[in-house]
Amino acid sequence: MIFRRTLQREFTHAAGAVFIVLFMVLITIVLIRLLGQAAGGRVPADAVLALIGFGSLVDLPIVLTLTVFLGVLLSLSRGYRDSEMVVWFSAGMPLTAWIAPVMRFAFPLVLVIGGVTMFLGPWANQKSAEYRVQLESRDDTQRIAPGVFRESSGARRVFFVEIGAGGDGKVSNVFVSEEKDGRLTVVVASQGSLHTDAEGNRYVVLERGRRYDGRPGTPEYRVMIFDRYQLRIESNQQSVGPSKMRAKPTLELLRTPIRARALGELTFRVSTPLAALFLALLAIPLSFVNPRAGRTSNLLLAIFIYLIYNNAILVCQSWVSQERMPFSLGLLLPHLLAFALLALLFYCRLAVTPIWRRRANKTPPEPSASVESAEPERGES
Repeated sequence: MIFRRTLQREFTHAAGAVFIVLFMVLITIVLIRLLGQAAGGRVPADAVLALIGFGSLVDLPIVLTLTVFLGVLLSLSRGYRDSEMVVWFSAGMPLTAWIAPVMRFAFPLVLVIGGVTMFLGPWANQKSAEYRVQLESRDDTQRIAPGVFRESSGARRVFFVEIGAGGDGKVSNVFVSEEKDGRLTVVVASQGSLHTDAEGNRYVVLERGRRYDGRPGTPEYRVMIFDRYQLRIESNQQSVGPSKMRAKPTLELLRTPIRARALGELTFRVSTPLAALFLALLAIPLSFVNPRAGRTSNLLLAIFIYLIYNNAILVCQSWVSQERMPFSLGLLLPHLLAFALLALLFYCRLAVTPIWRRRANKTPPEPSASVESAEPERGES
């Protein structure tokens, strides 16, 4: 009972610290990518927070898998460094006794990884795609921000507003540039507002400004001064296209007509929780650390094994999608190799007798016959 409680506490503390660090790294990566898209005008600034939430849910299985793997690895490695494993081994606990506590700790997290991979991840992918389409379908006026040049959805107009809307709903110092059929039109106005007619058409109403119309590179330009000028806002209705395989629900993958790609995606979704379970078990023999040697050698080896394991799953997924490998083989091959490696590592660790047991089994050498016969002769003389 003390053995189980001690290991569960160690695993929980180590996994909590690893999860916090990895999740913060994940949020930072997603945030940097989305901020770059927002700076380029591809994503509105007010949509960054929602897209961060969807992106973190999609990549959450990777974080949880590494949490299980590194949580077990770091806990047992600390036991080797602090000589606690010597105490457990001396008490009669073999290395295989760690399998049950590790399984008890990892199995709930494996179920969470399976639920996120099978259901929550596809839902987040689908909602993220729908949200992006909804952002693209917004009209040009909703893209305008004070002090920022904004391009319209059709990439034909550029808007700029120096001062945002006040209490009367009007903006100040408006600039609009439009290019069509090789002609450039530039409109500047002191004020602007939105207007909707009886038929539901929306217009941008500009007041007290000028319009410059002409062809770049030629002297054919026309200048018009106006008191009131209207620009119609074209509606940008977009329909949601066919969703990707990553966004399809798991039950829908079984009914999709494109069987190869559906089976490839299903291979990845089933393999992810299985990989987390095998990695938790692989952490038991990989956690061995020689206190006199370096402390990071086993950690580097573990990360290397994780990368190979994950890439093997992705390769099998690709081959199943391309019909170069049967579904059953692509699903089982990476885990069979992981099981073979697990058995080999356990065999190597169990086959080697610990140093403290070797010293305990040593007996002092018996004195030789010549020495025993020589002693009485000395006494007689």
